[in-house]
Amino acid sequence: MSKSLETLMIEFLRKSVDMFAWSPLDFRGIDPEVIVHRLNVDPMMRPVKQKKRSFGAERNRIIKEEVSKLMEAGYVFKVRYTDWLANIVVVPKATSKWRMCTDFTDLNKACPKDLYPLPRIDLLVDSTAGYELFSMMDAYQGYHQIFMAEEDRLKTSFITDCGIYCYNVMPFGLKNAGATYQRLMNRMFKDQIGTTMEVYVDDMLVKSRKDEDHMKDLKQAFEVM
Repeated sequence: MSKSLETLMIEFLRKSVDMFAWSPLDFRGIDPEVIVHRLNVDPMMRPVKQKKRSFGAERNRIIKEEVSKLMEAGYVFKVRYTDWLANIVVVPKATSKWRMCTDFTDLNKACPKDLYPLPRIDLLVDSTAGYELFSMMDAYQGYHQIFMAEEDRLKTSFITDCGIYCYNVMPFGLKNAGATYQRLMNRMFKDQIGTTMEVYVDDMLVKSRKDEDHMKDLKQAFEVM
């Protein structure tokens, strides 16, 4: 990248600072009129309430902190009665921290697979041949920007020592979440994918055949967002 192009990109990104989210409070999510995540649970499947698992003091502290963050962001809300109930799973991250997940194993078994295709990685790699400059973008908490369909929210309920909660937004771990997100991205960037962009779920690549075209291609992507 030339020094002049680097300067232009820095200036453009500074002017576009409102496009970036630094916390969950910085975005409102995707308009439900555009897309929501639906579970399409098989009506022949009986709901499952998982028996509550026990955790040590450290993991319970982590769960309490994470649920508090989800509540503050409006991602979850407290409930009393639900037919479906999942447990929390706390797994270590490579950074020596912990990640809180929800065990949707039983719920996923009741949901038919969404056959909407995800891009093939090898074809995505091949599609970059002949391009000179690339910009990678990752959606901030991308799944959480899509709301759950209202009729399906209670089915995402999970249990903790502090009570039972369910999701307002699409959580990680649901069987067809990736397909829903890819469907949204393909709709949003239908005019760019294959020419100046490639998208794999919440990872976006802006690509330009010539360096001097990159600002135009990047601006076009930002205008869609």
